[in-house]
Amino acid sequence: MKVKKFDQINVLPFIDIMLVLLVVVLTTASFVAKGTIPVDLPQASSKKAPVEKMKTIVIKSDGRLFFEDREIGFEGLDRIISKLNPKKDAILIKSDAKSRFQSFVKVIDLLKSNGFQKISIETKQ
Repeated sequence: MKVKKFDQINVLPFIDIMLVLLVVVLTTASFVAKGTIPVDLPQASSKKAPVEKMKTIVIKSDGRLFFEDREIGFEGLDRIISKLNPKKDAILIKSDAKSRFQSFVKVIDLLKSNGFQKISIETKQ
């Protein structure tokens, strides 16, 4: 039996695999860039669900913090948050658009470290 010399390689299957991988990467990259899958949500004719009373935290543009319309510092907020029940109490955060993002992150971090799950952020429509 004669051994055939192997002197070339067929790259067509390799190109096919690379094109499939390119399609997969480009498809998933669009989801990652947007962060969500675009969906056209339906309209509902029923009334809004009853909203429970939320504790409000306001972050002003100059970084001042308010809890239920009282100005407090970050340490004061820490004391008040530690007294609340993270399973029952819901928190609403109103942050000025011109406030530093670091202030917002500190408040969220404080709430998460105390176990709060019901956190909402108020925005304009």
